[in-house]
Amino acid sequence: MNVLTDNLSLYGRGLLGTVQLTVYSSLLALALGFLMAAFRVAPVASLRAFGTAWVTVLRNTPLTLLFFAVLLGLPRFGLVLPFQLFAVLALGCYTSAFICEALRSGINTVPTGQGEAARSLGMTFSQTLGTVVLPQAFRTVIPPIGSTLIALAKNSAIAGSFSVTELLGTYKPLNELGYSIVWSFVWIAVGYLIVTLSISALFNVLERRWGVPR
Repeated sequence: MNVLTDNLSLYGRGLLGTVQLTVYSSLLALALGFLMAAFRVAPVASLRAFGTAWVTVLRNTPLTLLFFAVLLGLPRFGLVLPFQLFAVLALGCYTSAFICEALRSGINTVPTGQGEAARSLGMTFSQTLGTVVLPQAFRTVIPPIGSTLIALAKNSAIAGSFSVTELLGTYKPLNELGYSIVWSFVWIAVGYLIVTLSISALFNVLERRWGVPR
């Protein structure tokens, strides 16, 4: 227990860093995921091609490689930002591909007659998607989106290898101070459990309120 009590501020900074990475990356992933899902079902071929390429490339690229590309590659092109922002960019873009596919699967569950009826009333594609299709699709994809964001929280551990303050990175100074590595990782695991259970609880509430009854 002294590993935690003696280093509470260190664990606190690490937990706060993980929470910040998770929240900011989730917001970016949801925004890009919604956008790419709209592109993938758009009537414009170039948008569908872009959305398909986005999902195909990111889903088939290892996240660690994407971190190297963003955190070490972009500064070579003159884009210099804090490493935490680069980490949010990598995590958010990577996760957006999975959010997109979850949303697209939900869109496919909406009867085509819904969209046809909206268009017959003179609604544009964006109006049909935003007011008719997506609200219905979102109800069916709450669980998979929740699972994807839980995976994002755990994937944020990679950021610690790139000088970003987060929970897993706390083991390095603890190891240097001579604390038991086993108990250091036990309390790190507890921290991740707090984050993932919080996300799970949030999406359970959303599912009970808006999810499709089964």
